[in-house]
Amino acid sequence: MTGPEVACVGETMVVLAPAAATPLEHADRLAVGVGGAESNVAMALARLGHRAAWVSRVGDDPSGRRVLRAVTAAGVDTSLVTVDPAAPTGVYFKDPGPDGARVHYHRAGSAASRLNARALDDPRLAGVRLLHLTGITPALSRSCRDLVTHALTARPLPAARISFDVNHRPPLWPARRAAPVLRDLAGRADVVLVGLDEAAALWGVTAPADVRALLPGPDLVVVKDGGVGATALPRTGAGVFVPALPVPVRDPVGAGDAFAAGFLAGLLRGLAPAACLRLGHLTAVPALAATGDTAPPPDPAWTARALALPDARWATLVPADAGPPARPRDGAATVQNAGGGIHRGGSGP
Repeated sequence: MTGPEVACVGETMVVLAPAAATPLEHADRLAVGVGGAESNVAMALARLGHRAAWVSRVGDDPSGRRVLRAVTAAGVDTSLVTVDPAAPTGVYFKDPGPDGARVHYHRAGSAASRLNARALDDPRLAGVRLLHLTGITPALSRSCRDLVTHALTARPLPAARISFDVNHRPPLWPARRAAPVLRDLAGRADVVLVGLDEAAALWGVTAPADVRALLPGPDLVVVKDGGVGATALPRTGAGVFVPALPVPVRDPVGAGDAFAAGFLAGLLRGLAPAACLRLGHLTAVPALAATGDTAPPPDPAWTARALALPDARWATLVPADAGPPARPRDGAATVQNAGGGIHRGGSGP
């Protein structure tokens, strides 16, 4: 088969960040990158060996060409991306601070905000096994919300399982407005990923079981809990918890997307929930050690051995042993979790 097995739908922007860890207003030079939650997931899945496609729109401008070049270079199929001559590619700025980086969006009226339900009509998507959506897209415009609602209700790709990463972005819409919409959309998906801190801010729940009770419809709900770990809760039966791996963190941005990609890769491979959670944690480790939104996954042979470890050995795993892609780089500081607690700038924009 040559068609995509996974389709990720959403906006990707050019990222501008101070070349040194200095506040944006004092920066003399800015580094240019590319970031978007859905394309981050697609890129990680492609690097894990899956046929991933990214569905979106970019402007007919240098930023759009840069985005397409970066995502394509990671092995993602970008043939389903529309180049819009009448709207720009979005841009966002990172502003480093003592409590982490804040983001400033310039995405209103972007090409991606003109996505609509027709984006899923392409016959090349017919064989997709997994459709990945996030709670960022419905915040971009009315037509974007219609796209996500259509995907979850009409199921235009009937063979595809639908995953939904809640990914609430307060700069796009406040919790009081986002909460009911995101709960409704998440409740219609097959697989939901959400941070416990995020669920608390949106819905006032404080434990993974409370999140599961709030979302009874999905086959599987994955709750990430900061440095503690992540829990996968099926619709029936007991949940499975896998502790986080403590790793030195250089930049948490993109680690949530890497975790999602690892977990979803496990599902595509038919792994048990515990192994899916482990693969999520392992895939996030390099993203935490890198400065950009994405990073290559750990060495496949090392990953396979880590997945096969007994529980007691997993708890003592040293991620730096994974090889060069997973080693923390110079400047790594705070110890945090590879799989959660990173929703304030912890995933793509």
